[in-house]
Amino acid sequence: MSIFIDETTKVVYQGLTGSQGRYYGLLNRDYGTQVVAGTSPKKAGTDVDGIPIFATVGDAVAATGATASCIFIPAPGVKGAVMEAAEAGIEFIVVITEGVPAHDEAWFFNKLKRDFPGVQLLGPNCPGIISPGKANIGITAGHIAKPAVPGEKNVGIVSRSGTLTYQALYELQQQGIGVTTCVGIGGDPVPGTTFIDCLSAFEADPETHAIMMIGEIGGSAEEEAAEFIKSSVSKPVSSYIAGVTAPAGKKMGHAGAIVSGNAGTAQGKMDALRAAGVKVGLNPTEAGELMVEIIQGL
Repeated sequence: MSIFIDETTKVVYQGLTGSQGRYYGLLNRDYGTQVVAGTSPKKAGTDVDGIPIFATVGDAVAATGATASCIFIPAPGVKGAVMEAAEAGIEFIVVITEGVPAHDEAWFFNKLKRDFPGVQLLGPNCPGIISPGKANIGITAGHIAKPAVPGEKNVGIVSRSGTLTYQALYELQQQGIGVTTCVGIGGDPVPGTTFIDCLSAFEADPETHAIMMIGEIGGSAEEEAAEFIKSSVSKPVSSYIAGVTAPAGKKMGHAGAIVSGNAGTAQGKMDALRAAGVKVGLNPTEAGELMVEIIQGL
């Protein structure tokens, strides 16, 4: 199985007529994703390489039955785009856009939680999600991911870092290990989907036999995930935490990757994960090697 998306998921691209939206929308369609519509108020009635463009997400949903959206809207318009998708009945919203103001993220995160509890938001500032061989929503390169194989031992991946998401997929592909789903949750201060959301979904998925979790400095998400793993995850987990050498008080790439005093350090996160029984690698390759050992031992 897979989590959140599969080969039946129909996706509308908000921003399909822009350069980035068009590039990745068509790339995702070529991968096999059901990209059924795009939206642009000024270009409704046209198409992008055969994909119809609608004025609103509501129009696209009514015409195509889409249940997921992928947002390539520039940062100032993301707040409105997220709410437009939710109000149209979209159940899974992926926001690729980076640079979304933190107060906008906090606003629509809480608005969705309160008024649209059935909507799952992924991002902002994330690479998206791929269920290899089934669907790819976002900017992850599909050719670096090995599809899960029924009857074999497969892995689920969740990562805060986009680049390390790709490396994790490639490390496992090189070892012949299939992936059920790889979720890039993004590194902003207010992520729509958390480690715990993904860990819970992977725990419930019978075709996911082990989990790879990639975190980084800043915040307390990894420590919270460690507590959840300890209490609620029966499947083996390997992990890597980026930012071991990061100086305190410096923002390191992601808006959420900042260490304040003793809070949010890589060492603290690694210690918490090890205490929860997670096998922690000192670099991404070692985390992949630890996962190989886990799979071989299952």
